[in-house]
Amino acid sequence: MSDQEQTLWQGKFLAVRRRGTWEYVTRTNAHNVVGVVALSPVNEVILVEQFRQPLGRRVIELPAGLAGDDPGSEREEPLAAAERELLEETGYASQHWTQLMSGATSAGLTDETIVLFLAENAVCAGDGGGVGHEDITVHVVPLAEVDAWLEARQRSGLLVDFKVPAGLYLATAAQRAAHAARRP
Repeated sequence: MSDQEQTLWQGKFLAVRRRGTWEYVTRTNAHNVVGVVALSPVNEVILVEQFRQPLGRRVIELPAGLAGDDPGSEREEPLAAAERELLEETGYASQHWTQLMSGATSAGLTDETIVLFLAENAVCAGDGGGVGHEDITVHVVPLAEVDAWLEARQRSGLLVDFKVPAGLYLATAAQRAAHAARRP
C-alpha cells in the first residue's frame, strides 16, 4: 500500500484523507484527545451526559475533550487538557492524577488517539456544564452502583460510550496495583 496521502475534503474541524486505498478522518484543530475517570474522595465516579449530533441522542461519557484545540494552546500537554476538561465539564478538580493508557479511538475510521487519566479525590471546585454551546449534565454515581446505573440509562434510551467501562476497568486495575505496591 502506498504511503502517499491525499486530502479528499477538509472542513473547519475535520478532514477526510486517503492513504493508498484507505480513506480516514483526521482532526484539523487538535493533536490529541483526553478522557478522565474522575473519582471522588468517597469513591463516586463523575460522568457526563450530553447530546451528540452524529448519533442524534444523548450519551453517557467520561469527561473528555481535545488537547491543543484553542488558539495559542497548540502545544497543550494531555495532562493539562485533562485537568481543564474535567473542570470545564464537571466543575471537579483533582490533585492526584495517573495516566492509565493511550490508544486508538476507532482505528479503522480515524487517526485519532486518546490518553485516559485517573483523577482521584476529585472535589467540586466550580459549576461545570461545559463551555459555549455545550449542554452537559453531570452525574455523580457511587462506584459500587455504576454498572446498574449505566444499565438503567441504556434501558431509558441513552447510549453509553465504550470508554466508560474501559476507563473504569483501567482505573480499578490501577488502584489495585497501587494498593498492592503499598503493602509490605
